[in-house]
Amino acid sequence: MTLAWILVPIAVLLGLLFARHAYWAWVAGGGLLLLGWGLSGSLSALAVGLPFAALALLFGRPELRRRWITPQLMPRVARLLPRLGETERIALEAGTVWWDRELFSGAPDWSVLFDFRIAELSESERAFLDGPVEELCQMLDDWDVSQAGDLPQSVWKFLRENRFFGMIIPEEHGGLGFSARAHSAVVQKISSRSITASVTAMVPNSLGPAELLLHYGTDTQREHYLPRLARGEEIPCFALTGPEAGSDAAATQSEGIVCRGTYEGREVLGMRLDWRKRYITLAPVATLIGLAFRLLDPERLLGGETDLGITCALIPADLPGIEIGARHDPMGIPFQNGPTVGRGVFVPLDFIIGGAERAGQGWRMLMQSLAAGRAISLPSLSVGGAKLATRVVSAYAMVREQFDTPIGRFEGVEEPLARMAGLTYLMDATRVLTAASVDAGEQPAVLSAIAKTYLTDALRQVTNDAMDVRAGAAIQRGPRNVLGRVYDAVPVGITVEGANILTRSMIIYGQGAIRCHPFALAEIEAVEADDLEGFDRAFFGHVAHTCSNAGRALLLGLSGGRLERGAPPGPARRYVQRLSRISAAFALISDACMVSLGGQLKRREMITGRLADALGWMYLASATLKRFVDAQTPPTDRALVRWACEHALARAEEALDGVLRNLPARPIAWLLRPLVFPLGRRERGPADAAISAVAAAVLDVPETRERLTSGIFIPPPDEVGLGRLEAALGKAIAALPVEAKLRAAVREGVLEHAPGEALASAALAAGVISGAEIEALHAADAAREEVIQVDAFAADDYRKLRR
Repeated sequence: MTLAWILVPIAVLLGLLFARHAYWAWVAGGGLLLLGWGLSGSLSALAVGLPFAALALLFGRPELRRRWITPQLMPRVARLLPRLGETERIALEAGTVWWDRELFSGAPDWSVLFDFRIAELSESERAFLDGPVEELCQMLDDWDVSQAGDLPQSVWKFLRENRFFGMIIPEEHGGLGFSARAHSAVVQKISSRSITASVTAMVPNSLGPAELLLHYGTDTQREHYLPRLARGEEIPCFALTGPEAGSDAAATQSEGIVCRGTYEGREVLGMRLDWRKRYITLAPVATLIGLAFRLLDPERLLGGETDLGITCALIPADLPGIEIGARHDPMGIPFQNGPTVGRGVFVPLDFIIGGAERAGQGWRMLMQSLAAGRAISLPSLSVGGAKLATRVVSAYAMVREQFDTPIGRFEGVEEPLARMAGLTYLMDATRVLTAASVDAGEQPAVLSAIAKTYLTDALRQVTNDAMDVRAGAAIQRGPRNVLGRVYDAVPVGITVEGANILTRSMIIYGQGAIRCHPFALAEIEAVEADDLEGFDRAFFGHVAHTCSNAGRALLLGLSGGRLERGAPPGPARRYVQRLSRISAAFALISDACMVSLGGQLKRREMITGRLADALGWMYLASATLKRFVDAQTPPTDRALVRWACEHALARAEEALDGVLRNLPARPIAWLLRPLVFPLGRRERGPADAAISAVAAAVLDVPETRERLTSGIFIPPPDEVGLGRLEAALGKAIAALPVEAKLRAAVREGVLEHAPGEALASAALAAGVISGAEIEALHAADAAREEVIQVDAFAADDYRKLRR
């Protein structure tokens, strides 16, 4: 009988884990207890086995459960579920879920990720990157741009003529018709040269008039505006943010009143608009304003509600009553950005995007269109900046010497250099996967929010590390400091397109918990519809799902993920298994938070922020592994993948641990901890050996550095900044064997230690090195001397600098 008692919890656990239905777990446990009674005659086994069997019958038969159990549960559960406002519902219905659903499930199907095919760039897309984009980068001098406060007119002309503003516009409308991945590659390359030029090119291709016209415009609107936008005859901006409505864009006080008025000499039914907007990129030079406002119809001229809701319209910027042209100065990065004000601007109703029938549908249009732009623009800019920083610092770490040693050989420099390289690899993998999901037809609302939030934040870490390594040279402004403008631009990316604080705490997990969860949205909809059968199906599916994840989390925790059966063979296998363990833990903790906090969860933003961190780092690690596997697990990438995965796993586990430490329902937290961390926390982050391996790979294996920073602009070798640094790196590498000879001669007593040139001359005299070798040393020294210089300005010139 003792054996039966021991087997019961095992049977329940296995039933939950593999059958994925609580009913079969109850049946397994009760059946074993009844078998124990039959074998031993023990009344205690019978006393426990019968309730097991009764519960299995009651909960396992839907018709009995819906008669006796579900009617009592439904009103109680309803009080715990969040109430969805109309704007929340529209946001939740917008976009699609894909790999995020798998991560949220606790049992990701890894074939969904690894069988997903990322399309290659087309020949025309590659030609554009190698042709017009390369030429544009050659035209740009970012220091001159920063001092002039704008792009040169020749650059504006080039952008127009080569249809940079029409990358997302189909060819039949005069645009380039590029894929999301190509659009991303263009933004990445330009941003490695000039943040100002990158923002100028990417904004018309992000959320704005072209995107909205493609999806919602009338045929007449598309035929008129899209060719003009593609050719740059119209410069668009999109006016959404106002003083009263930042992250809460739906709270806008910009209004339109339906009324009759005169437009171009004829009386028409239209709207009289008043707005105040700020932080609008391209507004100072825009000829066409995409405007979001609340449309009111107090006289019911349209025959419906008086408050029609958020509406989007296209407004020519030269109409009477519009004030435009003033500029903000976003951290000194001189892309065109400023306010726009409209007072009593009258336009016909057919200026509404999609025509009058689209009145009041603006919020839905914005939410459904936001994912594509957010998935591409700022993530791609961030990756371009990170690749530039990593390329600059990895070269500088070999060229710059202290104590007769390249600074990259010091462990204090290895650590930030490895972090830069590992994050850059992870960021680029995320950029490519997220853009590819858009190309595959997804509208990844949650994944695009993750990409925007965590890649812009990772750029902050990469640029901070770059500043630390370059030290004094990093803080001197001037044409030699190619990272200064990237550093200044970091807060801009973190703030715009949804401030990271809001996106992390409210959108990633707030939307993800309902959209990606297998049952949460179905439960909410069933309660709102008073659908007892639908609620029963969703609720008990949720219960079984939670129980299954409890067993899965425990077993994967005990085995370190090794019981995960869906992991592919090869070097990525253990990381996939460990990610599966984190996913199971995340799903179980997430359900516990939803149950214990109910509708209050969305206001516990420190809790939801940590859950967003766990989900976000799981996605970034998944993207890293996807890139590694797709590339056939090249040995040159293994150190980078190891660092990136170890870092992401540690950050995800740290976030889950933080949830448990701060969950208000302490008994639930105490119960969860031995389930999700049965052997304590397992993920410690990259070890010192892994850090050194990444630094060595970036410094000593040219192929690794080239692959890691591919896709950015490399200036000519005579250009100050990266160009001369690259040339100096080549000369420094050529001199390394000679320097090794000198050190060996000193170590063996052949030469006395002396300062650089004296030692080299003594070595030449002693026959330790040849004339060609001392010339290599001289060339490297001269190149070093040049690239470690910083800018200095005459007093009069300094006073003229734009700050």
